[in-house]
Formats: sequence, C-alpha cells, structure tokens
Amino acid sequence: MATVVACGGFSAICGSSLATSATMAKVAMPPMRKYGYADSLATASIAAGGTLGILIPPSVILVIYGLLTETSIRELFAAGFIPGMLGILLYLAAVRYVVWRDPAAGPCGEKMEWPERLKALNGVWGVLTLFSVVMGGIYMGIFTPTEAAGIGAGGAFFIALFRRSLSFGSLFDILTDTARTSAMLFAVLIGALIFSNFINRAGLPADLLALVNSMDVAPMVVILVILAIYIVLGMVFESLSMLLLTVPIFFPLVASLGFDLVWFGIVVVVVTEISLITPPVGMNVFVLSAVLKDVKASTIFKGVTPFWCADIIRLALITFISSIALFLPEMLYR
Repeated sequence: MATVVACGGFSAICGSSLATSATMAKVAMPPMRKYGYADSLATASIAAGGTLGILIPPSVILVIYGLLTETSIRELFAAGFIPGMLGILLYLAAVRYVVWRDPAAGPCGEKMEWPERLKALNGVWGVLTLFSVVMGGIYMGIFTPTEAAGIGAGGAFFIALFRRSLSFGSLFDILTDTARTSAMLFAVLIGALIFSNFINRAGLPADLLALVNSMDVAPMVVILVILAIYIVLGMVFESLSMLLLTVPIFFPLVASLGFDLVWFGIVVVVVTEISLITPPVGMNVFVLSAVLKDVKASTIFKGVTPFWCADIIRLALITFISSIALFLPEMLYR
C-alpha cells in the first residue's frame, strides 16, 4: 500500500509512468523482498502505481491531449486530480484483496511510530513544498501551467544548489537531456498536428459523424464503442502512439455529440492507463521486467490482474458519473 501511495506521489512530480515504474522498482522492490512479499504482488503494485503518472497532474499525456484538442490544460490538470486519487484508493483496495486471498503474499511488517515516519520525510520536504506551490498556483489561477513549469524548474534548481548536489557536469547533462526531450516532444507534436489537419481535410470526422447519426444510437453507446476500441488497441499499441493516432479522429465526433472534451480527455487517459499493464504489450510491465531481470514478465502480468480490474471499475465510474472528473474544473474555472 505504501508503494502505491509513493508511486502516486512520485508520478505527480515527474509526470511519466515509465519513469515512475523504473525508479520505484529500484526504490521499493528491495524492501518488499526483505519483508517477504511475493514478487507478483510487489511488482504489480509498482507497475500499476506507475500508471498514475499519466493522470495525476502534471501529466505529459494531458498536455499533449490539450494541445491536440485545444482544450484548457489548466482544466485538464484540475479534472485529473480526483480520478487520480480515486485510482490510488482502488489500487489500495486491490492490494487489500490480494492479501486477503493470500496473506503470505504480503506479510505484515514492523509498525513505525509517527515521529519516525515524519523523520523519514526530512529529505523530501523541499520537493513536497515545491510541488504544493506549483500545483496550488495552477489550481488557484495564480499562474498558467506554462508559467508553473518555469517556476517548478527554477525551484528545483535552487533546491539542488541549496543541497550542494549540483555540479557543472551534471548541470550540462541536465540541459542536454532537456533539449533532447523538448526536441523529441516538439517533433511528435508537429507530426500529430499535421496528421490531425490531414484527417480534418480528408473529411473523416464528418463522415464518422454522419455514420453515427445514420445508426440512430444513443450518444453514450458511441462512447462505449470508442472505449472498447481503446481497450483493444491498448493490447497492441504503446500509449502515446495510440493517443496521437486516435484522438484527432474521435474528438470531433465526441464534441459533436455534446460531450465535454475535458471529461473525454480524462476518460481517454484512464483507458490508456489500462493499456500500460494489460498483456501482451504492457509497457510498464516490460520496463519492470527489464529493470528486475530475475522476475518474469508472466509473473508481473499475473499479479496486475486485480489492478486492471480496479481500473475498469474506475473507468466505468468516470464514464457514467462525469462529475467525478468535472467537479474541480467547474468549481475553479467555470
């Protein structure tokens, strides 16, 4: 359970599911093995917890979705908060279910007193404060997500200087990696926008809307069909590729049917999360299998079953109860 919460917190800072899975595999796996946790439960909790990185703000996937659909990134960040917390709670319930079925999979460890727990957080107070300032500023409307990114980068730089953990060599590596990552993201976005314009000029969204209208079905049925397509594609596609290829086709149809694009963005991200841990192409599972070379991918896939079942429950709740995703955006910005 602590691993799931830690994955949620780390993913909220880095915004990447794969980075969360790789990092937490090195941080959380040794202690869980020390206390006798089954590899299936330990790796599954890391793989599933890592999926929260693409939903809990700040999220790279939400930024890309906002750029593709011209949706407010601030509203998307606000909309992702409650579903992200709901995901953590359902994952905790999944862990509890696994341990209830097989107590040997997660034996109890020694309990720590609250002073010891707070002492363990001494090394992360700066990061937690920076995260609170950045996300609080976005939600309160003090600055935009773009300005928040600059404040976050500047704050992290000063924290590193204060701790004397930054050298000229590491600073050069950081700047180089940043330039490389930015160039890659811009290349992806430029290609996605060209593809989106091509789809629109070809008239595919209009033809798709005409097809749906001719079938005379309820709008929610169309959404359920789209989600079924995403679940199938998620079994063979990488999450970002799936998003870039499908959103330009589906979002004009969803908007024409009268659905909120912020809500649809959260639904798409949640169903994309499921694709990260479902066979045969679960990217988080393969990342863990590469980091933990002594654990088979089949063991991880077996362990994540209760977690993607929890994701299906969350997806159904957000789909049929849109206020779960739209409560914060409507309260703060509308």
